Amino acid sequence: MLPVELWEKISFAHRELEPCTLSDPSVQPHSLLLCSPSTAFPAQSFLIHPDSIPSDRTQSSLSVPKSSHRPGSMFDKPPPTLVGSLAINRKLQQGRRIFYGQLKGPESFTTDTEGNLYTGTVDGKLWVIRGEQLFFITQMGQNVPECGTPEYEPICGRPHGIRMAPDGYLIVADSYFGLYRVQPHTGEKSLLISNEAGLDQIPFRFLNGLEVSKNGTIYFTDSSSKWGRRHHRYEVLETNHLGRLLQYDPVTQKAKSLLDKLYMANGIALSPEEDFILVAETSICRIVRYWLTGTKAGMKEVFVDNLPGYPDNIRLSSVGTYRVGMSTTRFPGHFTPFLDAIAPYPVLKRLIVKVTPLSLYSILLRKHGLFLEVGEDGEVLASYHDPDGSVTWAISDVFEHKENLYIGNTDLPFLVVLPQLE
Repeated sequence: MLPVELWEKISFAHRELEPCTLSDPSVQPHSLLLCSPSTAFPAQSFLIHPDSIPSDRTQSSLSVPKSSHRPGSMFDKPPPTLVGSLAINRKLQQGRRIFYGQLKGPESFTTDTEGNLYTGTVDGKLWVIRGEQLFFITQMGQNVPECGTPEYEPICGRPHGIRMAPDGYLIVADSYFGLYRVQPHTGEKSLLISNEAGLDQIPFRFLNGLEVSKNGTIYFTDSSSKWGRRHHRYEVLETNHLGRLLQYDPVTQKAKSLLDKLYMANGIALSPEEDFILVAETSICRIVRYWLTGTKAGMKEVFVDNLPGYPDNIRLSSVGTYRVGMSTTRFPGHFTPFLDAIAPYPVLKRLIVKVTPLSLYSILLRKHGLFLEVGEDGEVLASYHDPDGSVTWAISDVFEHKENLYIGNTDLPFLVVLPQLE
């Protein structure tokens, strides 16, 4: 049963619904067809069992069929308490914003042997930072004035993962176009494998995380075979398991799948010895470990679960720990976090996806900046907070470079630099 408070959070959807005629009576005849007549939303309809809709909006609970498939511990455990290594602090507020209005959504970072820093932004552009100056490298797609808006992402491109290969070329996972090799000085691009081609007859929909091994082998994730990047919140909401961990051999120019059925496969990180790789499963708030070599080669295991947020990129630190950016927090409180509460209810989740514009999801997301430092055994060693988002939130990446940590984000118009803290 869902509490009435949760129903009120999505009451805008309920208010816009009314019964309408079933155009094909043979389709689920025991269900009720509801339509959204409001001009605030596109005309939409969906099928839902009558028992799922409350007859009295003031009733204390909403009966919605639960899913028999309960992925991960997220559905079974409450969010972790914010004590010890998770205690709220203001460490992130020691950071400062740079390139405000010039870099929108610097998602991920890499560096070269000369100390230059590289990143990609939501408008489809690749950049290099040399000292205190910012330089444009190339556009992943078309360079038009509308770049930077969600509607034009499939046209302009969106570089997500970015790494430096051993030969000095950038490897870039563009969410819409595919895996690229980019000359960092000229911006010349070579497509290694396209989203359209995909793998095993499944096109890529959302290339995301990226790692390059010491011998040049490329590891990357496709977060979903259903939703693209600009609709990634639907992927989280639906809790699909349509993500994959993939490997590309630059010598043979062949790709293969290492893991499938992942829950929004996101950021990845190789271990120092490159004997395993970590994969963030964003929609169920956990990180898994996949063994590449040794007696466990080919095995997957949970590395850390029940995280206090939705993990994005994972980066190896200079001391062998892993820093994990949290795109959205998941904290305990008087009410169960919204996504936790609806997680076991697939019918309700599909209803929300069908009637809710993407822009409204930001209402439910708190502006609390957070990243974690995790040990080699999966223990959370430290957390870094910005509780009111005065410096940053929606953290995508935490990259160690020289004496600073560079804090990325998904779509904010700046980059944050944080001096390394003791």
